Amino acid sequence: MSAKTYEVRTYGCQMNVHDSERLSGLLEDAGYVRAPEGADGDADVVVFNTCAVRENADNKLYGNLGRLAPMKARRPGMQIAVGGCLAQKDRDTIVTKAPWVDVVFGTHNIGKLPVLLERARVQEEAQVEIAESLEAFPSTLPTRRESAYAAWVSISVGCNNTCTFCIVPALRGKEKDRRPGDILAEIEALVAEGVSEITLLGQNVNAYGSDIGDREAFSKLLRACGTIEGLERVRFTSPHPRDFTDDVIAAMAETPNVMPQLHMPLQSGSDTILKAMRRSYRQERFLGIIEKVRAAIPHAAISTDIIVGFPGETEEDFEQTMHTVREARFANAFTFQYSKRPGTPAATMEGQIPKEVVQERYMRLVALQEEISWEENKKQVGRTLEVMVAEGEGRKDGATHRLSGRAPDNRLVHFTKPDTEVRPGDVVTVEITYAAPHHLLAEGAVTAVRRTRAGDAWAKRNAAEAAKPAGVMLGLPKIGAPEPLPAAAAPGCGCD
Repeated sequence: MSAKTYEVRTYGCQMNVHDSERLSGLLEDAGYVRAPEGADGDADVVVFNTCAVRENADNKLYGNLGRLAPMKARRPGMQIAVGGCLAQKDRDTIVTKAPWVDVVFGTHNIGKLPVLLERARVQEEAQVEIAESLEAFPSTLPTRRESAYAAWVSISVGCNNTCTFCIVPALRGKEKDRRPGDILAEIEALVAEGVSEITLLGQNVNAYGSDIGDREAFSKLLRACGTIEGLERVRFTSPHPRDFTDDVIAAMAETPNVMPQLHMPLQSGSDTILKAMRRSYRQERFLGIIEKVRAAIPHAAISTDIIVGFPGETEEDFEQTMHTVREARFANAFTFQYSKRPGTPAATMEGQIPKEVVQERYMRLVALQEEISWEENKKQVGRTLEVMVAEGEGRKDGATHRLSGRAPDNRLVHFTKPDTEVRPGDVVTVEITYAAPHHLLAEGAVTAVRRTRAGDAWAKRNAAEAAKPAGVMLGLPKIGAPEPLPAAAAPGCGCD
């Protein structure tokens, strides 16, 4: 008997991406093997890790579930599980609308997935289990990390903010912080495995410490990361302007392995709209933070999130957003047309903006940001940068004979493939020769190649994957809580 296969489909933010790494780890720990790329539902277990942020998230889920229904009817024993934020929100309605679903689980009890699948199989009926609060910090769960050289590390889960457009705090609960020692132990274990870049992850990452009573806990954590030998790059997402204090800026500037990159969500440049959103800062405060960061870290690349067309937004409000974008000069911006999030205060506010008005404003904002991104990228031409080689970042690399990677400030760089072998995780030194709005080119020869332990880890993982036999005898999944991991563990949504 060959091992059962699984497929995890992920929607939403970085927190969901990282949760899916845990779901994969749990399933593999229980004896399942990952289905081949492009399986498209042709697996013994298909898990949907859902997001509730978008207005039509449920339509998308039920459409996908509907496409799997005939496949499940043809395959006795196939199971479908739905977890994540939409599962936490809709719970019992999922099996009412899609009775062929076997398991529904929430954001607080992802560790129960293997036992719920087994229970559904034995009892031959759907299992719906939604915990109302966190049962155990997710970092204690097994994790199948997608990258051998870069890793997410959760420092907190949940959020204490009450932004009127966001449903996530209602679904993931109040902020709970991990102990600094546990976070640093996980990072050290990852570095020992070959990871050279970590991203600290939290719903509101720089509010870290509010749960443990230390207002400077986040800056202390950044500085502590700087003492970990072998850890080359530290990033974090997403901070909130309200909690972005001077000690964090100082820690970023003074800790060499904290990268000169900052993602700082703006959402709107209008003080009126920020108040309606319950964002606890105003335009002047936001631009003041940007100015301080640039003074301390001149080459910092700053990105943002912006919502266009929030209820009540006037043309004057929108122009305030455009003004803020011109002043801030973001390297790039994730721009969104406002859509109702069912269950949020904003969904029932008066002054909902007509779709065509939102679309027209959105196009103006995108055009402005594209122009700024290009101008900012052109300033990189002539600079010599250390680029960490990445996997899967350059879709055209095969045709162009290039490789791709990330500069310290996280800009995407495509560079000429050197004669020397380089692996994802290795570091190359290149000179930037051309800039486009969303990437940089280094068309000359690579001036240096540094083979790294991260590259070794990538090569080792690939060799192990290639050596796996096609059908291993693993039997049925184990039942019960997963066994504790050795020293390493894994962790952690970002709509701030």
